[in-house]
Amino acid sequence: MSTIDPITLQVVLGALRAACEEMGATLVRASHSANIKERRDASTALFDPRGEMVMQAEHIPVHLGAMPAAVAAVLDEDHAPDRSWVLNDPFRGGTHLPDITVVTPVYGDDGLLGFAASRAHHADVGGRVPGSMPSDSRSLEEEGVVIEPQPLDEAAIERLAGRMRQPAQRRADLRAQLAANRAGAARLRELARRAGTRTLRDAMDAVLDYAERRTRACLTAMPDGTRTARDVLEAADGDLEVRVAATVSGDTLTLDFAGSASQHGGNLNCPLAVTRSAAYFAVRVLTDPDIPPSAGAYRPIDVRAPEGSLLNARPGAAVVAGNVETSSRVADLILAAFGRALGQGTMNNLTLGNEDFTYYETLGGGQGACPDADGPSGVHVAMSNTLNTPVEALELEFPLRVVEYSLRRGTGGAGRHRGGDGVARELEALAPMDFSLITERRRHAPPGAAGGRPGAPGRNRLDGAELPAKASGTLAPGQRLRVETPGGGGHGRLDRSGGYSPQKGPVDGFGG
Repeated sequence: MSTIDPITLQVVLGALRAACEEMGATLVRASHSANIKERRDASTALFDPRGEMVMQAEHIPVHLGAMPAAVAAVLDEDHAPDRSWVLNDPFRGGTHLPDITVVTPVYGDDGLLGFAASRAHHADVGGRVPGSMPSDSRSLEEEGVVIEPQPLDEAAIERLAGRMRQPAQRRADLRAQLAANRAGAARLRELARRAGTRTLRDAMDAVLDYAERRTRACLTAMPDGTRTARDVLEAADGDLEVRVAATVSGDTLTLDFAGSASQHGGNLNCPLAVTRSAAYFAVRVLTDPDIPPSAGAYRPIDVRAPEGSLLNARPGAAVVAGNVETSSRVADLILAAFGRALGQGTMNNLTLGNEDFTYYETLGGGQGACPDADGPSGVHVAMSNTLNTPVEALELEFPLRVVEYSLRRGTGGAGRHRGGDGVARELEALAPMDFSLITERRRHAPPGAAGGRPGAPGRNRLDGAELPAKASGTLAPGQRLRVETPGGGGHGRLDRSGGYSPQKGPVDGFGG
C-alpha cells in the first residue's frame, strides 16, 4: 500500500507531466526536420528504474504503448551516467524504422532514478526510396537502416547518419533527442533532490497504482460480456481481414485478435508492440482520457494476437505501413466493438523526395460522430496526433507548391450527429522527385454507428488520374498529386423529416 498522500501524489503527477512536456518542447525546438519541428511527430516519456513507464507527454498515440518495449530492450544493458542508447528495430523495441528511439538512464546521488526516452519519426533512415516509406516493400531491409539497441555517442551518430539521406539533418535530429532526454533527466534529478530518492520512487509506484485503480474503476462500470468486430485493410492484392473479441469481466479487459489475417508478403504487418499501443489508445478513449498515461493504466488489459499473424508478425517482416495504417485499424476495431462511429481510419501517409530532400506528412480527415456531438473536421484522428506542415513552411523549404488545401464539404456521414469532413490537399512538384502513398479507406468507407451513415472514402489522384490506396512513382516538374482524405461516420438515425443537426464548433487541425 502506498504511503504517499493524495496531495503529494498530485504534485508529483504534475511535475512528471511537466517534465515530459518540457522534453517534447526541447525536441521540437532543437530538431531540424519539418516532420519533427513543424508536425511534431515525436513523443517523450519517463520511466522508473524497473523500466515501467511512469509518464508520457500527450504526443503521438501510436507511441503510447510501444515506448515501454524500447526501454525493455535496453533494460539489462551495461548502464552508466551519460551513456544513452538508440534503436529502431521493430522486433527489438521499435515500431517501424523511421521511428528512432533514444533511451538515457538517469542517475542521482543514490543510484539509478529511472530512464528518459524520446522517439521521433525521422524524415529518412535509408532504404531504397527517399523518405524510407515504400508503399510496396516486402522485407524489413528494403525499408531502411535497422538499428539494433546500441550506445549512442558522437561516433554512432556519424556512423548511422552516414547511411541515411541528408546526414546533416539526421545528425541534428538525433542530437535533439539527446537534448530532450537530458532535459527530462535534469527534472528527475531535481525531483529527487527536493523530495528525496526514496520518496520519488514511492511516488512513481503510487502514480502507477493510481492509474491502475482508475482504469479498473472505468472497466467495472462497463457491462460484462464479449463484444466483437471485424474490418479489413486494403492491401494491394486484396483485403486482409482483422477481428477482435473484447471481453469485459469485472475490472479487466481482454482483447483477443484471433481470427485476423496471417502475416502477409506486404508491409501492413505489425510487431506486437504496435498492436498493444493501438489497443491501449482505444481503451484510453473508452475509459477516461484524464487517467495518467502510464504503464499502470494498462495492467488490467490483456492484448492477445497469434504469433505469425498480421498483428504479431515475425522478425524480418516488412512493417512500415503496419505502424501507421494497421495500428489505425486496430483502434477502429476496438471502438467499433463498443459501438462507436469511426473516424477516417488512416494517416494518409505521403512521402516525397529525391537525393536532395525528403519530406513526409500525414493528413487529417473526419472524425466519427459521438452519441451527443458531431465529429470534428480536418483533424488527425486515432493513432496520429501530429499537426500539419503549414503551407508557408512547406513551400519555403521544399520544391513544392500547395495548389489547394481545403475541407471536403459534405464528406462526413449523415446521422443525428454528423461525422466530420475530410480534407483535400493538392501539391505541385517544382523539381523531379519520387512519391510514395500509403493510405487506407479508399475502397471501404469509415462506418457510422447506431444507424448513422458512413463517411465518404478517400481518393488519391495524379494529374486527375485515380491512384490506388498504396502507390508510388515519380513526379516531373508541373505534375500534381492530390490526396482527398475520408470523412468520419455519422451517429444515430436521421429524424423523420430527414434532417440532422448542423456541424458545430470550429474547424480544427490546421494549426502549425
